Amino acid sequence: MSTDSTGTAGGRERPFVIVGASLGGARAAQALREAGYTGGIVLIGEEHERPYERPPLSKGYLLGKSAREKIHVHPPQWYAEHDVTLRLGTRVVSVDPAGHTVTLADDGRVEYSRLLLTTGSQPRRLPVPGAEQEGVHYLRTVEDSDRLRRAFRKGARIVVVGAGWIGLETAAAARTAGAEVTVLEAAELPLLRVLGREVAQVFADLHREHGVDLRFGVQVTGLTGEDGRVTGVLLADGTALPADAVVVGIGIVPDTALAESAGLEVDNGVKTDEHLRTSDPDVFAAGDVANAYHPLFGRHLRVEHWANAVNQPQTAARAMLGEDAVYDRVPYFFSDQYDLGLEYVGWVEPGGYDRVVFRGDPAGREFIAFWLREGRVLAGMNVNVWDVTDPVRALVRSGRAVDVKALADPEVPLGDL
Repeated sequence: MSTDSTGTAGGRERPFVIVGASLGGARAAQALREAGYTGGIVLIGEEHERPYERPPLSKGYLLGKSAREKIHVHPPQWYAEHDVTLRLGTRVVSVDPAGHTVTLADDGRVEYSRLLLTTGSQPRRLPVPGAEQEGVHYLRTVEDSDRLRRAFRKGARIVVVGAGWIGLETAAAARTAGAEVTVLEAAELPLLRVLGREVAQVFADLHREHGVDLRFGVQVTGLTGEDGRVTGVLLADGTALPADAVVVGIGIVPDTALAESAGLEVDNGVKTDEHLRTSDPDVFAAGDVANAYHPLFGRHLRVEHWANAVNQPQTAARAMLGEDAVYDRVPYFFSDQYDLGLEYVGWVEPGGYDRVVFRGDPAGREFIAFWLREGRVLAGMNVNVWDVTDPVRALVRSGRAVDVKALADPEVPLGDL
């Protein structure tokens, strides 16, 4: 097969191929068209559902507040109208960077001139006996969310393994539905690695006030069952908890299998530069799967949040078109639990701060928390306080030491800092 630098094979122009018909993949296709690219775009996804956003799966959609149609990135006709070939229910089994082709599970092949990997991540599985039974749930797809909605009913006994964001959001949804909820966590507090002890306590108090049985410092050793269906959870201390359903939220693993088999550099995700280009110049990565170099922080970051899936594809699309595009946005995420809404801007390694400063009322759950190191704001989280993400982001980007007393004073506008 003959090729040249313009991305042609045998006189035919090869398309841009996006593997992963996710939020990131759909946004990349949109960004390519908005940038004026008129060549072929092939968007390949293993799910049968057209690209959709995942945050509602543990929030509004799971609670029954958002209709299924609302979660999709684009209406059905958008792909044909923008000449995007959408191949759903199609699994890519390998990538050949030298030949510029991807091979499908049915042995079909698709050539590409440039390739974007938006393969995302997969839930980490619970490695204990009995975890394969019916009634053990993970949350990644819309079908997963549908199954949880059916399981979350009044009086149902729900055990959640893991007190991270997914664990706490599903616990809140289950309690809202009237289920009896127990949350099991190996650490001393929920979200301890992410938020640190000072702020993690807020979430422990929140869920206890809503009737959740929180158990910390525990280890799950197995799941009991009857006729192939889960009936309970066994702990290392001998405790046996009855369960009508078990939700596992113990983290996710970047889906790097294609990248690894293709010989791309992989380290906690697919490593990319600030342009989201991988170790192969014609292959890019974005979203959960990308461990991208971040010029603001001077290191590689893999951020498992919606904002990256929304924004990184725009940079990747421009870079695929040969522009000098750089991804340097400050990480951002949000969460909703009961009557608590929050936004978080910035990035802090576990234990990478020396002080937390509160502005507002943590006990009343209406505040902003700032994580500082040597007087510099590394991150900020606003809880039930709104329209402050821009000044918080500016504080993080500035890298300057701030007046801590003024930072804690609600009367001092954040913009003044």
